[in-house]
Amino acid sequence: MAAAFAVGLALAGCAGGPAPDRTGAGATTAEVRIAAAADLKFALEEVVALLQERHPALRITTTYGSSGTFLSQISNGAPFDVFLSADLTYPRQLVEEGLADEEDLFPYAVGRLVLWAGDEGGLDPADGLPALASDEVRRVAIANPAHAPYGVAAVEALRSAGVLDEVEGKLVYGENVAQAAEFVQSGNTDAGIVALSLVRSDPLRGVGAWAEVPLDAYPRLDQGGVVLGSARDPEAAALVRDAILSPDGADILARYGFSLPDATDKG
Repeated sequence: MAAAFAVGLALAGCAGGPAPDRTGAGATTAEVRIAAAADLKFALEEVVALLQERHPALRITTTYGSSGTFLSQISNGAPFDVFLSADLTYPRQLVEEGLADEEDLFPYAVGRLVLWAGDEGGLDPADGLPALASDEVRRVAIANPAHAPYGVAAVEALRSAGVLDEVEGKLVYGENVAQAAEFVQSGNTDAGIVALSLVRSDPLRGVGAWAEVPLDAYPRLDQGGVVLGSARDPEAAALVRDAILSPDGADILARYGFSLPDATDKG
């Protein structure tokens, strides 16, 4: 089994220290604090590394968690500069609350669900979600639908497959989709309905087996972000947005299984 995909790793803030100023101009370090949906963990790390290579005086601190929890925290004054949500409606709500400007709202990706079984399970994900109703499957991990968009999507996918009633009592809720994935990898659950972006990451690639959940089985996971009105350095925060939306950023997201949003998705 691959090295443990620890919950602490998935949730902890990841700070990238400033590199020396390669221009020799003695540029002042700028800091950007990002609140990011847990499904972005590995893709965003690559985007941030690329951004810091190009802007060595930029310091970025990223905290990963569930989008709904971040929405509540930011609404109550949590000190973040950029919010990257797994559901575009959450940053849009911050715009409606007057905590960000409409022009600073941006869609960046469309997420996907997979049915994933770890190394120890006997489930074949290719059999689809109805296989979770089997008596051999005792525990199924999903993100908590109370505040995690991937959890909402997982519940709707089970409903669409006609097995929600049979599987509901087996569900084990992770605080976010990264924690749900950790439950599967650790063997604490037989299977999980998690983000494609996580099973494509280095720590989880090659662990168990997975199959995509049909896109028409759950509401589309339109993901979006916003530069917050309280950003300490709006120009530095905009660099993060621009890096995600750049061709290089789009290529990184695509490698982790994200689709690009439509040009009209902002509205």
